[in-house]
Amino acid sequence: MKILVLGAGGIGGYFGGRLAQAGADVTFLVRPARAAKLAQSGLVIRSPAGDARLPVATVTETDLRPVYDLAILACKAYDLDVAGAALAPAVGPHTAILPMLNGLRHIDELAGRFGAVRVLGGLAHIAVTLTPDGEIHHLGNFHLLAFGERSGGRSPRCEAFSEICAEANFASRLSDNINLELWEKFVFLATLAGMTCLMRANVGAIMRADDGEALTRDMLEECRRVAAVSGHPPRPDVLAGYSATLTERGSKLTASVLRDIERGARIEGEHIVGDMLRRARALGIVTPLLRAALAHLQAYERGRGGS
Repeated sequence: MKILVLGAGGIGGYFGGRLAQAGADVTFLVRPARAAKLAQSGLVIRSPAGDARLPVATVTETDLRPVYDLAILACKAYDLDVAGAALAPAVGPHTAILPMLNGLRHIDELAGRFGAVRVLGGLAHIAVTLTPDGEIHHLGNFHLLAFGERSGGRSPRCEAFSEICAEANFASRLSDNINLELWEKFVFLATLAGMTCLMRANVGAIMRADDGEALTRDMLEECRRVAAVSGHPPRPDVLAGYSATLTERGSKLTASVLRDIERGARIEGEHIVGDMLRRARALGIVTPLLRAALAHLQAYERGRGGS
């Protein structure tokens, strides 16, 4: 299986790098400057699961050909249009696309561009960041990649990729119901992003506030209800695990959206919190905490850079 990874940033670089480390046929689609850096220094991963410095194959947009069986897309949501255009020359008659973005809105956009049958469901459970010098820093002990056919069941392409992932240094799961898993993670991320950004604090600090736990549970319930009414009620054990994580005393956990705010960068607020709120409104569900969180994120975005 020939695999193309769009970019060599945090998530794509980590999982693509681990696949390459295991001997998979992986090529990274990168800009010329990043290609030169990778040629000089290799792909560098710093991780509790083991550090690595890997020589990797790269290709730039001008040399792209439709020869890949699987294209892994792990960009920020606000870069999806540009990423889709960059990916298009690599998509051949049998290329499958595995997006690993947060939320759900990107699925419809990719299906509209490339055709629904090409687009798999995928999600990554990992805390990772790309340093200014291009190293990939894995920030925790969990690194899970889940994927599957959005129509349900299994397919030769997903089973082939599953076999490749089984040899790599990360956890993987071929899901028979990836749509439910995507919704479950969406519920968790919208709550985490909404609360940590609204409070500008990590989970542990929020729990020290008088009403921090109650508000967190209220926001989780708002998001859970949207998922349930949409036909994808989170499984009780999964919801209980998310609830425990979101209310853990002393936790340093924050959403990547908050980390982006803290460095003055663009954010995925509309793609995560905004999309959850839009779905709630379309269903007639009242979600006051989501409303407040989105207003907060919009105020940041529209005031960023003094505009």
